[in-house]
Amino acid sequence: MPQPPVPTADLVDEYGAELRVCEVQFRDFGAVASFTGPVRTVLCHEDNGILRELVRTPGEGHVLVVDGGASLGTALVGDLLAGAALENGWAGLILHGAIRDARALRELPLGIKALGTTPRKSNRTGEGALDTPVAFGGIVFHPGDILHADEDGVVLLPKSR
Repeated sequence: MPQPPVPTADLVDEYGAELRVCEVQFRDFGAVASFTGPVRTVLCHEDNGILRELVRTPGEGHVLVVDGGASLGTALVGDLLAGAALENGWAGLILHGAIRDARALRELPLGIKALGTTPRKSNRTGEGALDTPVAFGGIVFHPGDILHADEDGVVLLPKSR
């Protein structure tokens, strides 16, 4: 059973400087604003081939953190991939890049944070890396880190906890 999200502000009060706080100002796109889970990572740039395959596998309550290099040139996720993530039990998506189909994503009961939108599709050649550390917003996301996200931001619990 998934653990309930703890407000990120409460986690900052509890852990102080031990808590890793992402400095990126994400926009919320999914219907779920607060979500938590262990991290899986994808590193890709304007190519969602790896991401496309991964969301079609059991998510088991994980949060998928995608480093798209902050590109707004193409969308890494749209309504079909987000729908697949929801159907397969992913808790949420953190995209250091763009999405498309924003209106449809607002209706999905899934946590989705991204930098912005574009109508352009991404490439699907499968370039990139799966389950490797990715860094943005002043922190490094490692597979297995415990992530909490809400309207205030994205944080990672201290590794010792």
